[in-house]
Amino acid sequence: MSALTGTGMLVRLAVRRDRVLVPFWAVFTAVIPMGFVSAFNAAAPTAAARQDYVDTSVHNTAFIIAYGPVTGSGLGELVTWRAGFIPVIVALVSILLVIRHTRTEEEAGRVELIGATAVGRHAGLAAALVAVLLANVLAALLAALALMGSGLGAAGSFAHALGLLLTGCAFTAIGAICAQLTAGAGAARGIGFVVLGAAFLVRGFGAVSRQSGGSLEWLTWLSPIGWGALLRPFAGDLWGAAVPLLLVSALLAAAAFVLAGRRDLGSGLIHARPGPVAAVPSLRTPLALAWRLHRGALLSRTAGFAVVGYGLGAVAESITRLLDDSGPGARELMAGLGLRGSLLQQYVDGMMTMFAVVAAAYAIQAALRLRAEESGGRAEPVLATRVGRLRWAWSHFLFALLGPALGLAVFGAALGLAHGAGTGDVAGQVPVMLEAALVQVPAVWVFAGLAFALFGLLPRFAVGAFAVLLLSLFLGWLGAELRLGEWVEALSIFNHVPKPAIEQVSAAPLTVMTVLALALIAAGAAGLRGRDIPAG
Repeated sequence: MSALTGTGMLVRLAVRRDRVLVPFWAVFTAVIPMGFVSAFNAAAPTAAARQDYVDTSVHNTAFIIAYGPVTGSGLGELVTWRAGFIPVIVALVSILLVIRHTRTEEEAGRVELIGATAVGRHAGLAAALVAVLLANVLAALLAALALMGSGLGAAGSFAHALGLLLTGCAFTAIGAICAQLTAGAGAARGIGFVVLGAAFLVRGFGAVSRQSGGSLEWLTWLSPIGWGALLRPFAGDLWGAAVPLLLVSALLAAAAFVLAGRRDLGSGLIHARPGPVAAVPSLRTPLALAWRLHRGALLSRTAGFAVVGYGLGAVAESITRLLDDSGPGARELMAGLGLRGSLLQQYVDGMMTMFAVVAAAYAIQAALRLRAEESGGRAEPVLATRVGRLRWAWSHFLFALLGPALGLAVFGAALGLAHGAGTGDVAGQVPVMLEAALVQVPAVWVFAGLAFALFGLLPRFAVGAFAVLLLSLFLGWLGAELRLGEWVEALSIFNHVPKPAIEQVSAAPLTVMTVLALALIAAGAAGLRGRDIPAG
């Protein structure tokens, strides 16, 4: 029997499992650039206006880090540059999907059951790679058709789509490698996120160097997130650059197969240390057990918030200089694109919203640890003791509430400290940035409450909280720029968060969001008390 026997059958199974998530994600990656076409046509209809926008943005370090280098002032070039965060989403989804179909299945014991049939050893890994590759092909094809439907050229549209596909292929292979390293899906995802964060920073440093005429432009070649820019969509369309990049992805995928052949089923190449036979007294409560399970994610994410916050605060000074040098025409253009306040205020507001989304994703993931414990069979032994359901659930859910709040507080303080050090006003900037970060907490708690409510009432659909977060991000962050209408923007919870950097803070929306979060938590608790454990 071949090592790949049964791959086709497993591909069909994986595609069926992703039949809701993948189309939603593919449409998301296609719709956003279409909106940017409309936004630029409305706000910068002439070549001179677009050049003003480029002149304003090319010196903005934050924009270049977030979106990559600006290749020109044409409509297609601006649209694909402004959509420079989409490769990050493509990479993230690719990592999550391939780990879901490999390490998560293996951790749950389903790979062992399937392997007992006429299925080859590497069929599961091959099927996961093929299924995620097909998902990336669908997303890339829809992105190309969307740009062409918006009036842009076919060559540039397909070059943009090929860049997304290259990013997806690379991070699919990287996710497959991460799945071979550890015995747990959570650790594999953590490694993948670290690689993604490093790739984002490397792309940013290379883009800044390229834009400023430095000597580190070659760093862009090391980051799969920056590969799309190397193809120069609508600015020359360098198709030949795709060949070595596809070869790198193929080599990474081959490395995943080699690593898979060097470990036992259910184990990882990085072996976990065995614990003691009996728990110490400090570990004999549900909260202590939850702390042991959550502490790695809590400490690593808090440290990440601190490091990134300090780095973003350090470049905020460049936004202030840009504001001083920008003319009224550039400011009117930024306002036309739906951005309020000064460039510095827009920067602070954008960073706070971005990391509120990151904190909300962390909150959902921490809340869904309850579902992982239940489906993995680890909740039943705990509940077989004198520990009640709600006490067990609250011990985990506490980290979904306090962990993101701590992360945002650290992020705001670090950003204020770095920006204050650059402007000589640490005492004034830290409270301002800390307030801007903490007002995001009630919105984050709403998503934590949503995840808990789904866990208690509809446990099979608990992961849908991530889909709601993605939709809220789209409507809240890009709604104004894409001119979707105020009632559409109002559907996003982030659109109701006060913006201390731009406007006076009102307690009303914060109170409403807190009450909504409490209502969702109460609904989840009621559902958990009345359903079976484990639920199918």
